[in-house]
Amino acid sequence: MPLLSIEEITKEYDGIRALDRVSLKVKRGSIKGLIGPNGAGKSTLFHLISGVEKPGSGKIYFREREITSMESHEISALGIGRTFQTLQVWGNMTVVENIMAGMNRRLKGSLFSYGLWLPWIRRSEKEALKEAKEILDSLGLLGKWESIASQLPYGKQKLLELGRALAMKPELLLLDEPASGLTLTEMRQLSERILQIRQEGVTIFIVEHHMGMVMEIADEIAVLHNGELIAEGTPDAVRRNPEVIEAYLTRRSPN
Repeated sequence: MPLLSIEEITKEYDGIRALDRVSLKVKRGSIKGLIGPNGAGKSTLFHLISGVEKPGSGKIYFREREITSMESHEISALGIGRTFQTLQVWGNMTVVENIMAGMNRRLKGSLFSYGLWLPWIRRSEKEALKEAKEILDSLGLLGKWESIASQLPYGKQKLLELGRALAMKPELLLLDEPASGLTLTEMRQLSERILQIRQEGVTIFIVEHHMGMVMEIADEIAVLHNGELIAEGTPDAVRRNPEVIEAYLTRRSPN
């Protein structure tokens, strides 16, 4: 069975269909790319999967459990993490604090026990800090762990957001344009890291405008155009699909 199943999802805004009866599946252990011109509905689909918004009709299943009407925090607790197209980091917190914030749902203890600063709470904090530093090291950010997040260059903040999502230990990771703002060197490093994340057992669903990157790392690609799924298959098959070629030649509008 697939890890994620989307069945006949429709979403409208003021009578305009952003998604029109979209159905697709994401296989467990795979990297699936989601591409399409600006305004195709890619980020909208991610918002529906993660519970930020609700569909007008259709159903979404994660591990065969319907999550269509769940709230975002409930979906996150099930094991779905994500990054956003629009950068979302806590700029007034340090880099390592941003990572540790992603661990909140996994850390044990109540506010009362933290107030008492019990020995097992101290151990938990030390273990969380160690894990956070390991995540930062894997992203090339360890040297900035005490820096204020807002002081990092934009591309580094994008990597920090990825690190915070990884701190949740998700089973499914939704990446919404993670390479935006990165240099070519950073993009190559990101590709390597995404492949490593998959090897660690995380299934990845990625929206990305850098076609070379997504074609290189994805096992399978789905293509949206004007809210409709127009193609799905291997990168080679999608690259040669006439409808996909035509879609990228049409006028592009803001997403």
